[in-house]
Amino acid sequence: MTSGGSCLCGAVRYAIVSAPTFVCVCHCESCRRASGAPMVAWATFEKECIDLPRAGLQRVASSSGVLRGHCPRCGTSLTYENTRRPGEIDVTLASMDDPAAFTPSAHIWVLEKLPWVTLADGLGQYDTTP
Repeated sequence: MTSGGSCLCGAVRYAIVSAPTFVCVCHCESCRRASGAPMVAWATFEKECIDLPRAGLQRVASSSGVLRGHCPRCGTSLTYENTRRPGEIDVTLASMDDPAAFTPSAHIWVLEKLPWVTLADGLGQYDTTP
């Protein structure tokens, strides 16, 4: 499977040569604040399967052991890396060229979801992470 994506302005483009290992919707406060959205959909990939120009990606340590990557020009949130999962990288599903090709299987960090969000899609729900 080959897929790819980019930021809003196109300055940061990436290519992926595998299927994701996990696709989810995160409701944690950190993801909400980093994106300005009530939740963020992520696709997890093995790092060796993604070609991401690190030079063009601005990475910010958003919390202990976490690096979030975004475009320095337009600000699009693109990646999430956690030292607890050193061989993996999460990519924002909405930044992918064909986000509809990947269906989330779970909601994570439901413990922190906003009270007005109703989850009725039948996906798995985890208080934190599975």
